[in-house]
Amino acid sequence: MDLAGDESGRGAARILVLGIGNILWADEGFGVRTVERLAADWRFPDTVTLMDGGTQGLYLLPHLEAADALIVVDAIDYGLPPGTRRVFHGDDVPAFLGAKKMSLHQTGFQEVLASAMFLGRCPQTLILVGVQPECLEDYGGGLTDTVAAQVAPTIDVILNLLRDEFGVVGTPVEASTDIAAPAIARDAYEGGRPSAEDACRIGDPRILAALSVPET
Repeated sequence: MDLAGDESGRGAARILVLGIGNILWADEGFGVRTVERLAADWRFPDTVTLMDGGTQGLYLLPHLEAADALIVVDAIDYGLPPGTRRVFHGDDVPAFLGAKKMSLHQTGFQEVLASAMFLGRCPQTLILVGVQPECLEDYGGGLTDTVAAQVAPTIDVILNLLRDEFGVVGTPVEASTDIAAPAIARDAYEGGRPSAEDACRIGDPRILAALSVPET
């Protein structure tokens, strides 16, 4: 999902700000929700692309190949207190994306980076902005309060990176609007969550039941 603004750039580096993660698993959605909010509240020159990468894995490869610089926003399990934010550059980015493989999307994104490097088409500049999650096992849940509180400060970090590293200054939007599909915009998604009795918190109960049947 391309969330870029529409102002004209001036031939600067092509920058991809990529939020990755799975909004269905609580704090796993931090990267997506942060970039979603950034896109709703700010506009940038057309040299900057804001993208919800979700869990697309290798499908993201063409977007990396087209970028000169990549800023990844994600929930990263550093083993630190929930809500802890860290910023890494260069060779540290793929290392920390794989610090603990807590989900399928991380493995997939490491493969994307490895493939881009193998092809010689990896962005020259790599930056990772990661926040320690608190909960990853609440199926259908939204961001925990601890991690949600890091969305706005992380946007400030991204704005500063764009300004200090690339000379790009965003323009705030006077009337902020959600740019995600209405059903999955954060307020609607989290506010409309069914009760635990109506919606299984740990996955589809039919699948879980099938997995629990011993093999014969």
